[in-house]
Amino acid sequence: MSSSVVDPPAHPRRWAALAVLSLTLVAVTLDNSVLNTALPSLAHALKASTSDLQWITDAYTLVFASALILAGTLGARLGSRTALLGGLAVFGGGSAIAALSGSPGQLIAWRAVMGLGAAFVMPATLAIIVRIFPAHERPKAFGAWSAAAGIGVLVGPVTGGALLEHFAWSSAFWINVPLVAFAIAAVLALVPPVPAVRGGRLDLLGALLSTAAVAALVDAVIQAPARGWADTVTLGEFGLALVLVAAFVWWQRRSAAPLVRLDLFANRTFAVAALSLAVVFFVLFGTLFELSQYLQLVHGYSPLVAGLGAMPFAVAMATTSATSPLISRRLGTRGTLALGLFLATAGLLVLAATGVHTEFWQVAIGTGIIGLGMGMMMAPASLQISGSVPARFASMASALNSVIRELGGVLGIAVLGTVVSSAYRSAVGTDLGPAGTDLPTAHGFAATLPAAQAQHVIAVADQAFTDAMSRGSLIAAGLALVMAVTVLLVRPRLTVAEVPAVRRPELQTA
Repeated sequence: MSSSVVDPPAHPRRWAALAVLSLTLVAVTLDNSVLNTALPSLAHALKASTSDLQWITDAYTLVFASALILAGTLGARLGSRTALLGGLAVFGGGSAIAALSGSPGQLIAWRAVMGLGAAFVMPATLAIIVRIFPAHERPKAFGAWSAAAGIGVLVGPVTGGALLEHFAWSSAFWINVPLVAFAIAAVLALVPPVPAVRGGRLDLLGALLSTAAVAALVDAVIQAPARGWADTVTLGEFGLALVLVAAFVWWQRRSAAPLVRLDLFANRTFAVAALSLAVVFFVLFGTLFELSQYLQLVHGYSPLVAGLGAMPFAVAMATTSATSPLISRRLGTRGTLALGLFLATAGLLVLAATGVHTEFWQVAIGTGIIGLGMGMMMAPASLQISGSVPARFASMASALNSVIRELGGVLGIAVLGTVVSSAYRSAVGTDLGPAGTDLPTAHGFAATLPAAQAQHVIAVADQAFTDAMSRGSLIAAGLALVMAVTVLLVRPRLTVAEVPAVRRPELQTA
């Protein structure tokens, strides 16, 4: 049996290409962070409920996560650069049409289209990096790629806030059009073509099963507060998701050309890295979704100031992402992952202590510590995942890397959003009428009342939401802490270089 990892030759334009690939990542991540700042404006302009806001956010990440594995497979067959260009075109076109939406339903639909385009972008960037960088340079390349995600998060809220100071919410989508146009031109000029991978029949059944399983699971979690956790539909969707996952695993094990090499998850190194990424994106996306409403509604900050609230997180994340190869050399991958998760736990505990009158700098400390931890983890975890297969399967591994992160993010928004929403409704009860639905509705309802009544409604609603958000942060902190301890206790039997090739001959390298 041959080695599972083949070191490709260094491409002469690899560093210039890395800069362009990082730019495409900024363009994709910018959209999510811009949208977080725009959520209150969207709620007002489109009369969107909290459930609508969750779906406006989740439609993108749900389609993104669901389509990633299939997109990675198709991208490998088309050629990673071709897939990257096509994905950017769909993403940019979807952004332009989303800006013209007149209802939450229309915006949700076009956000889904944008997610489909982004699904081709993310695995293509990582696959190209694996194909053009030799193994000894890959930690630096992955560190720079991970830092670009921090830059996207940094630029997004501030840009979104500045735009919303002068323009409508649609500007948060129009901004993607020139960015995508420039990225496409730069890819054509500087990123080398990557040869397409020849393969057997496309596993359409596997793609259908995985997509349906993710959709059923996320819809069940998002709709559970309104339907009830014990509602027949909710339980039915959870059951359907479980059945679909089991069917997907069964099919992947018997398929001659599976979408996913499930035997990779039997390797502890791969499994721990994958689960760590899922957990940190779960707590991050879920926390930032609620934090945007807290800053703009409870504190009354403008979209620009609220956008600046993400700067400590993004700066810290970009800094530790760029330096994570040095940290990994000293602590090892396992130590680096554990330290990153402990830092994320500490930051979440700071946010859990947030009150209605908490100063901005205290919130900034919490988000900054979370950013330090997350930036420290991304590059080594991605290296563990993408380094576990031969170069010819880089697209599949890159898609797995992306789907793990995005699925963690979409479930974080759904689960923590549900926890906060349920706690808010329980605290407010039915005494305040429409204000008991969610925080944006409470502030809108208060605007129709006399000053004294409005002040009372806002005070009760803000306190209930802040307490609920603190509860969500505590749950997220507990999850991150459990994962950190798990990383330390689970000792991998193999290193990345020793991950065995899959037993199917057609998936082994020559």
